[in-house]
Amino acid sequence: MKKKFDWEMLVHSIFLTLGLVSVASVLLITIYLIIAGLPAIFEIGFFDFLFGKEWASTAGAAKYGILPFILSSVYGTLGALLIGVPIGILTAVYLSKVASPKVKVVVNEAINLLAAIPSVVYGLVGMLVLVPSIKKLFHLSDGASLLAAIIVLAIMVLPSIIKTAVVALDAVPRDYEDASLALGATEVETYFRVSLPAARSGVAAAIVLGVGRAIGEAMAVMMVSGNAANMPSLFESVRFLTTAVASEMSYSSGLQRQALFSIALVLFTFIMCINLLLNYLLKKKER
Repeated sequence: MKKKFDWEMLVHSIFLTLGLVSVASVLLITIYLIIAGLPAIFEIGFFDFLFGKEWASTAGAAKYGILPFILSSVYGTLGALLIGVPIGILTAVYLSKVASPKVKVVVNEAINLLAAIPSVVYGLVGMLVLVPSIKKLFHLSDGASLLAAIIVLAIMVLPSIIKTAVVALDAVPRDYEDASLALGATEVETYFRVSLPAARSGVAAAIVLGVGRAIGEAMAVMMVSGNAANMPSLFESVRFLTTAVASEMSYSSGLQRQALFSIALVLFTFIMCINLLLNYLLKKKER
């Protein structure tokens, strides 16, 4: 008698293999960045590299201080989240709880289209429309600035935040809301005091995705921020960690190239720390 083939074991093995491949990919990227990035940090000096205020990689006496890049990335990401998260969460609440089916279909298609637009198109529109508008509105010599980068990033993070938050809100059991309404709460109170707290893990995931999109963007930011290695100011040209790597990698060599890998290592560490921090806060709140 032939033994029946164990399909469940096969599927389990496939899923396990794919999971191990994902973990191995992250480990390989981490190891490569550490190997490629640490030598420049040791040669330049840890504090000189992270807290130096001047970046002059092509000068005779080259200087590799990335504090302006770090602060620009942090301010740009925080500014984008301050704008994008409230808009995204409110839009998600509207789509999940208030919008009619026809309106929901139309808005969802618009959000999907917004997510599919290449970053270079965001940068092009920002460069041709947003940058001149900021220059004219604030009477500046050049509208390419941190403010322009923040606005572009805020628009770019919206699809990730909205779509993830909608899924989380749709997963909240209807019984929670019915119980709240039965106790006399209004629909608006129910959405913000019952539905959103119940979906906080999904909302936190949406914010994490927004952070990753904002801090990891390069092309659009490069086109609207001016890409100058200045200490960050709202109306001054700035350079982010990502744009520093993207703008110089093609012609870099020697210590300059190693320093760019070090910047990538710092960026990778930032994103990892942010994810770990948000996950820790979320788990702590759930206890």
